[in-house]
Amino acid sequence: MMLLRTGIGALIIALATAGAHAQGVTPNRILVGQSTPLSGANKALGEDIRDGALAYFKKLNEAGGVNGRKIELVTLDDGNDTKRSGENTRKLIQETGVFALFGYASATLSRPALPHVEKHKVPFLSPFTGADPMRVFHKYVYNMRASYADELEKIVDHYSLFGISRFSIVHYDDVVGKENYAAVERALKKRNLTPVSVAAFKDRRNPEIAGGVKSILAGNPEVVILTTLYKASADVIRGAKQAGSTAQMVSNSFPGSTSLADELGKDGVGVAIAQVVPPFSRRSIPVVAEYRAATESLLGKKSYSFTSLESFIAAKVTVEAIRRAGAKLTRESFMQVLDNMSNYDAGGYIIDFSPTNHNGSAFVELTIIGKDGQFKH
Repeated sequence: MMLLRTGIGALIIALATAGAHAQGVTPNRILVGQSTPLSGANKALGEDIRDGALAYFKKLNEAGGVNGRKIELVTLDDGNDTKRSGENTRKLIQETGVFALFGYASATLSRPALPHVEKHKVPFLSPFTGADPMRVFHKYVYNMRASYADELEKIVDHYSLFGISRFSIVHYDDVVGKENYAAVERALKKRNLTPVSVAAFKDRRNPEIAGGVKSILAGNPEVVILTTLYKASADVIRGAKQAGSTAQMVSNSFPGSTSLADELGKDGVGVAIAQVVPPFSRRSIPVVAEYRAATESLLGKKSYSFTSLESFIAAKVTVEAIRRAGAKLTRESFMQVLDNMSNYDAGGYIIDFSPTNHNGSAFVELTIIGKDGQFKH
């Protein structure tokens, strides 16, 4: 009888351990999975998302981890391809056995992950998108930044205060792009305005820039709002300037501010960009100072961006929820903590979730690229 009880006890322990491993949690580590572009035209954005999270996880792990466990980020390259994103998600969940997913680079890359997330009940944290389709309440998805609608409302509001009424928009002719267009249209309608011209690119990989520039300039806009990837946005801005346009060019946060500024070079002076985190130059904000120190430690240089700061903050929020969930960590206990993470101050950046609201922030401000290539606010 004693041997039988011992055997049953060992079996229960083994099953419990196997269950924990299946959720990416062991006594010593927690696996977090990520699919993001580390190659192709959107490589810089993907690297920033990865590095921001790594900077926080490195800092955490060197201090002993969270509840005795270190966090390991497993990143797979999707090359900005939706099929690869979906397959990467399958591998991360079913083969690697990650605890949660983190930091996919866009709505188009996030959406293929959702069937796997739902099937295996995996938390999906901080997709790097403000697109409306990802903002609809989803039990397993937690957004830690403002929506594109929030950003576009801020842009229209800011410029309309100066009496500007002629707005154009550049967007992709797909689900997410059309949502961005609709958000601008709503913001304009509130002010009894309509877009004076539109450029809608059918092909994200090979947008027809010349035709888009021609369509936009036909409306003689005062402000051109761009919601496209950084290469397409930069090409439109250059094309418009070469054609003699003096319109104010302003982008939402989608392309990644540093990527867009680097791509534009000297042509970026005066271009405005919406931000969903505070400026990384504002060291008086505690989380910004923390981010800068951790980034220098990871990279060995002072290389900052709004995107990596956003990822750093999201990683910090993730770890705080893990800490609150305690030593007996499960996906269910983790999500229960997130559902009740009300007004959490990450160090000058507030995250506010509830059981019926998984959109944690609406923070937006505008910056402008200066002559020195730095962002002014």
